[in-house]
Amino acid sequence: MGLLFLGTPLTWDEAKNHADHVRNHGITQFLRIWDRVKDRTGDELLWGDEVEYMVVAFDNETRNAKLSLRRTEILKELGSNVGALSSDTSPPASVPKFHPEYGRYMLESTPGSPYTGSIADLLSVEANMHYRRALARNHMKEDEIPLTLTSFPRLGTAGVFTEPYYDPENAKSSHSLFLPEEITNPHARFPTLTSNIRSRRGSKVAINLPIFEDIRTPQPFVDPTIPWQRNIYPEDPEAKNGAALINHIYMDAMGFGMGCCCLQLTFQCCNVNEARRMYDALIPIGPLMLALTAASPIWRGYLADVDCRWNVIAGSVDDRTPEERGLEPLKNDRFIIPKSRYDSVDLYISSSWANKPAYNDTTVPYDEAIRNRLLNHGIDELLSKHIAHLFIRDPLVIFSETIDQDDDSSNDHFENIQSTNWQTLRFKPPPPSSSIGWRVEFRSMEVQITDFENAAFAVFIVLLSRAILAFNLNFYVPISKVDENMQRAQKRDAVRSQKFFFRKDVVPPGYVIPAASLPSSEPSSPSEDGEPGVVTHIKDRKLRNCFPTLARPPIIDDGSVEDEYEEMSVKEIFFGKGSTFPGLLGLVEAYLETLEATSDERKQIDKYLDLIRGRANGTLQTTATWMRNFVRSHPAYKFDSVVSQEINYDLLTAIDQIERGTLRVPELLPEDYGQPRLNGPHQTNQQPMYLATSPE
Repeated sequence: MGLLFLGTPLTWDEAKNHADHVRNHGITQFLRIWDRVKDRTGDELLWGDEVEYMVVAFDNETRNAKLSLRRTEILKELGSNVGALSSDTSPPASVPKFHPEYGRYMLESTPGSPYTGSIADLLSVEANMHYRRALARNHMKEDEIPLTLTSFPRLGTAGVFTEPYYDPENAKSSHSLFLPEEITNPHARFPTLTSNIRSRRGSKVAINLPIFEDIRTPQPFVDPTIPWQRNIYPEDPEAKNGAALINHIYMDAMGFGMGCCCLQLTFQCCNVNEARRMYDALIPIGPLMLALTAASPIWRGYLADVDCRWNVIAGSVDDRTPEERGLEPLKNDRFIIPKSRYDSVDLYISSSWANKPAYNDTTVPYDEAIRNRLLNHGIDELLSKHIAHLFIRDPLVIFSETIDQDDDSSNDHFENIQSTNWQTLRFKPPPPSSSIGWRVEFRSMEVQITDFENAAFAVFIVLLSRAILAFNLNFYVPISKVDENMQRAQKRDAVRSQKFFFRKDVVPPGYVIPAASLPSSEPSSPSEDGEPGVVTHIKDRKLRNCFPTLARPPIIDDGSVEDEYEEMSVKEIFFGKGSTFPGLLGLVEAYLETLEATSDERKQIDKYLDLIRGRANGTLQTTATWMRNFVRSHPAYKFDSVVSQEINYDLLTAIDQIERGTLRVPELLPEDYGQPRLNGPHQTNQQPMYLATSPE
């Protein structure tokens, strides 16, 4: 969400005059934090999730599911009443927190306090998510439902898609042809961010997704719902002048991307070096989890030929000028910047011996003066370059009241730029004067329909993160291959149709994963002294955070890194391939064998892992595939790629019923999935599931 401050935001023409000031003091603030906490170590595992909801209003008379723009009122009621809610339905945890997001129809929820490394906390995630959803639902109108949807299927259509309705002609911050001003959070940060991205870029953002070419989709596809001739704002002709591509779904505003929902996880690490190691290890995992959680195949009322949100958001906040995009020679700008400020990670940053220079194989522009300043302060080359790369970006929102800050007590200038570099991972220094340690945020996953699914993916990533540390796993592949994986992950049915670059041998030389060295009845964990291949029978009751660092082997293979990886299917990556790669699920299973879990606890963990197994081997559909199939099997679908108001209503009704556990979909969720609901099902006479039909 970024920084929220009550004050006077500067226009882009005003803000750009303070950009160097913000960058300079942002680096000063980082260095002050670094000096205070660079040697901090021993922090236990604390972690949390962020789940985002869309508030959807169901009009049963007109059969329309619309975005409710009452988020401000809902948050106000939640804020005043949540502390007084009965604890009878609450799991044993502190009261959760709710936050605003970019869209006026969006809610973000987090646990009231971080989870610890206890197995009990790990298994409390689903109940906590369910409790948060129930609290939100209890403060909504009878016809409003908090749905965990990645993208709203009919956002920006020509019809009525918000409650109440507003006309996009008043889109004064985005100048969008499709989205009204009122869809944006009214806090000054958000319309200013929207306007300043457009002003800095020199045009509206231009997002084009390939249309899903169905049997009756017009060829070529020229979107008849675009108001091609509108003439209100200076940018209105951009669509007909080439911004809107033929055979694509065109979108032109920040709201299409930042109006999406996702599932994010943040981990506190033992120390800064472990945070950098965890950051690097999860970089190649990001595209895989994007593919596995794919949940957004419908945009502006059309089926797209992609399944994920990522490129939509990247395009929606792409503030690069024509010079920075390489479309014009550099004259007024300093850098050609290959990516949007929302995109996949550009650099590995760990100082571990396993991080070879060849892995950072892409062109990464950075501010040389900032890099040199960091180096002269004693920060190593990799971290200096990482920060200097983030700081090639301009601050997009500056409040006049916060231009001058106390760099000892504030990190707002640093976070102004850090928090608007939206990448698949975020390396997060501790805030000033805080008990919080060094953290890593995992950001690639799409939010799922049910709390069960979101909890399953959260539990899997937490366990994988522990396996990475416990077994000193090496997932390095060149950044260029991670970039390619990100594009493949978004393709339609990527889990089954695509292969991904992944490392062939993830275990360090001379090291033996404990579960592989003993019979299954005698699991073990690495020894405290960290000697390769040595195991003990000591089991942990808690998920640890601090592990011995693996010593550099006397001999390291300096051969070509191209020999270290190959293309694998998702099934191979998760289930294993050959004798040297046990698969991500195998690694998680090996780590579980080092824990002292009861049979009931293991049974619950296995239910979560079964979902991951089903998605990875294709026996369970991704949310995107299920949604696409629902649309194509609906009686009202004309096989022309159009998702009508009626189809959208039935789709979202079914999604609500699935989440409540009143509709079984064994192709999407395990057979035994069932979720009791504190609130009754959304009332409708519609039977939402259809047998597949085909055009006459």
